[in-house]
Amino acid sequence: MSFTNREVWGLIHGMVLGAVFLLGFAGGLADLYGLRTALLTGTGVVERMRRLKVGVTAMAVAAWGTVITGTWVVYPWYREAAPDSAKSKLLANPDTSDWHKFGMEWKEHIAWLSPILATVVAFIVLYYANTLIRHERVRRTTLLLLVLAFAFAAIAGAFGAFITKVAPVQ
Repeated sequence: MSFTNREVWGLIHGMVLGAVFLLGFAGGLADLYGLRTALLTGTGVVERMRRLKVGVTAMAVAAWGTVITGTWVVYPWYREAAPDSAKSKLLANPDTSDWHKFGMEWKEHIAWLSPILATVVAFIVLYYANTLIRHERVRRTTLLLLVLAFAFAAIAGAFGAFITKVAPVQ
């Protein structure tokens, strides 16, 4: 089994960086949510904070890597002017033309909010660290920002998977 250069970059963009983002999100969500419980029981606070810092930092880096490789590596191949390009295939079919009009607009513009929000979450966790345990409002706000970052990325990832299924970049 061999992959073309474009397929390798597509895998790096979607599967590798996307998987790291997903793991960082899951770990960050679990650790942020469990901070208060860890404080009440008095166990594992230091370990949980260390995991939280590493997880949200990895999530932010992966989110930036995903949008950067998507925007400047994979996306130009999608938009090629050739009649057999992925964009041309989507627009030629009336059933999938809306996928380009809405799905790619989401991926081009709205998906950039994901790394921005992930960076905000990483900053809050690194800056406030142990005070997140005591300040419930900051912790809940951080959780909300984390979930929003994931939601924007998940929607973009779903559009990317659907579009790639119908019109892969080759």
